[in-house]
Amino acid sequence: MASISHSSLALGGASSASASDYLRSSSNGVNGVPLKTLGRAVFTTIRRKDLAVTSRLKKGKKFEHPWPANPDPNVKGGVLSYLSEFKPLGDTQKPVTLDFEKPLVELEKKIVDVRKMANETGLDFTEQIITLENKYRQALKDLYTHLTPIQRVNIARHPNRPTFLDHIHNITDKFMELHGDRAGYDDPAIVTGIGTIDGKRYMFIGHQKGRNTKENIMRNFGMPTPHGYRKALRMMYYADHHGFPIVTFIDTPGAYADLKSEELGQGEAIANNLRTMFGLKVPILSIVIGEGGSGGALAIGCANKMLMLENAVFYVASPEACAAILWKTSKAAPEAAEKLRITSKELVKLNVADGIIPEPLGGAHADPSWTSQQIKIAINENMNEFGKMSGEELLKHRMAKYRKIGVFIEGETIEPSRKVNMKKREAVFSDSRKLQGEVDKLKEQILKAKETSSEDEPSSEVLNEMIEKLKSEIDDEYTEAAIAVGLEERLTAMREEFSKASSEEHLMHPVLIEKIEKLKEEFNTRLIDAPNYESLKSKLNMLRDFSRAKAALEATSLKKEINKRFQEAVDRPEIREKVEAIKAEVASSGASSFDELPDALKEKVLKTKGEVEAEMAGVLKSMGLELDAVKLNMKDPAEQTFAANENLQEKLEKLNQEITNKIAEVVRTPEIKSMVELLKVETAKASKTPGVTEAYQKIEALEQQIKQKIAEALNMSGLQEKQEELEKEIAAARELAAEESDGSVKEDDDDHEDSSESGKSEMVNPSFA
Repeated sequence: MASISHSSLALGGASSASASDYLRSSSNGVNGVPLKTLGRAVFTTIRRKDLAVTSRLKKGKKFEHPWPANPDPNVKGGVLSYLSEFKPLGDTQKPVTLDFEKPLVELEKKIVDVRKMANETGLDFTEQIITLENKYRQALKDLYTHLTPIQRVNIARHPNRPTFLDHIHNITDKFMELHGDRAGYDDPAIVTGIGTIDGKRYMFIGHQKGRNTKENIMRNFGMPTPHGYRKALRMMYYADHHGFPIVTFIDTPGAYADLKSEELGQGEAIANNLRTMFGLKVPILSIVIGEGGSGGALAIGCANKMLMLENAVFYVASPEACAAILWKTSKAAPEAAEKLRITSKELVKLNVADGIIPEPLGGAHADPSWTSQQIKIAINENMNEFGKMSGEELLKHRMAKYRKIGVFIEGETIEPSRKVNMKKREAVFSDSRKLQGEVDKLKEQILKAKETSSEDEPSSEVLNEMIEKLKSEIDDEYTEAAIAVGLEERLTAMREEFSKASSEEHLMHPVLIEKIEKLKEEFNTRLIDAPNYESLKSKLNMLRDFSRAKAALEATSLKKEINKRFQEAVDRPEIREKVEAIKAEVASSGASSFDELPDALKEKVLKTKGEVEAEMAGVLKSMGLELDAVKLNMKDPAEQTFAANENLQEKLEKLNQEITNKIAEVVRTPEIKSMVELLKVETAKASKTPGVTEAYQKIEALEQQIKQKIAEALNMSGLQEKQEELEKEIAAARELAAEESDGSVKEDDDDHEDSSESGKSEMVNPSFA
């Protein structure tokens, strides 16, 4: 090749040197080979005054098609490996085990160990190996047919999952990669090219991830810049011009969101693609082969149909991002993945996706070739369908697909088959401050209702709802605490063991009871070290307060109902007449106290009192209650004196607490626990065979034995003597107060009447049974 310098050459007509001499010389700034030495050839001559330059165009080898008819079988990776930067990996990809696949790895290890033992010892372990292999296959099937949304997300992101070019090289007969956006850059995160499947030409566009760290860095982890979307746009125009159907493969976490991409118009590039794809008159088929994130996926995903691999996901925001926004922590990603409904099955139900391409058990990376063939079958089936449509029909079909997403009709009756699967909206209380706000609001409402004595008290339904929410939160807190202190596995195992023992109709083994108590004590001891201990403690206090409020509300409601029923009973004519008659007789007798009344009148008074009490007991019984005892009227001076004696009240409360603690301690002993468990078993048997007297006799005998054991323990503790001494003190205080009082029968009668009219009756449980 010759190069001529810009130095001026004075070539006059009188000069004896020819142009060839100048070209042959290197002293005048010209380098090259003398043209005369080139022999015969095709010459091009440039003529000017006094100058003629002649050169030859060398006849080169005829251009060959990029797919030779007879490719070299010795070329590793096939002839397609020369057509792209995408080369076969030199080293095999390292196996990557996901967290939920660890049980399968343990089974695989057992199979390898048994085979190794068989080889080393020469023994026959065929049956054991077959059993383990069957167990492995069953475990694999059970696992991959019941995957959770977050597990599918992890499979879609698997490092060994086949990429766009892996599938292309498996399904195409020929493929030529096309580069560049004709605006100065070629983004490797998006690959485009023309290929043939069964003799039909297609334009392939797809996100390309790397198969190792080096490739991922080169491909920017499959996150395109604006140049990548503009390259895809150029190829779409090219396909539309030549009538090539377009097949796009989606596999990206999202568009690259750095400063430079924004400066270069990332949003504009995506929007331009969206607008253009709705105007192309060729069929477009999109296939989600991994994860499809946000607008970065949609920029090449506006198609006539969108198909998804079985374990692929498609979302507007990743589960981690969603959890960070809503729950302020990425640890809530599993819950976010479930709520987002991003799996292939969910998206087909929502009409976002149009079909699911099956994957082998273990994911696409378990058998890439089989997965690629399923993709090829899906492409051929759908393109045959699209081939019957005109350009205008394809545009209408594409528009209709997106117009029907999210459509609903107000007031339309929901089909029963669809309504069954609808969940009641669940309130999520992951934010403690939000929960505390609701609790404070409800507490304020309760206090306000008490102060104003209004009827605006929260209903029992509202309290029940809050209690259930708190219980759910507390369960989650306990689970989190168990994980934090490292006792989750032991608690789970103990729960299973306890369930198994409870389901069997025999006495629970004392060793199991002891194990449960030890684990319970250990958990309670280590609970204080859990990071969420304060949160758990706060929620337990909330639950206690609302449980008390609920009990008070129920007691108030019950009291109103009892008063109403008592008033109705007392207002009955026959009862009122008897009471009035007795009052008149007492007034006419002139007695100043009950002891001064005649015996006949005393009997009448007691009889009438008994009838009134019987009426009250009947009212309580009709409400499903029992009258344990009738508390003396507190207007009795003796009772007023006793109530005012703070020392006696304090002693009584202390004794009650001691008795309660002692009973709880006795009940926790292995002997009593065993008897209680046996009582449960016998009760369960009796419920299955009603009418058998022997079963009820056993139950009564067991109850008597338990009561006797508790009574013996209380007697030995000295609490019985304390109770007797306190009863003597109370009796003495009442006698003293009665001697100092000057109560009259009339006042007693007035009090009795007031009590009857108000209908107030307090039921008290004995402090010591």
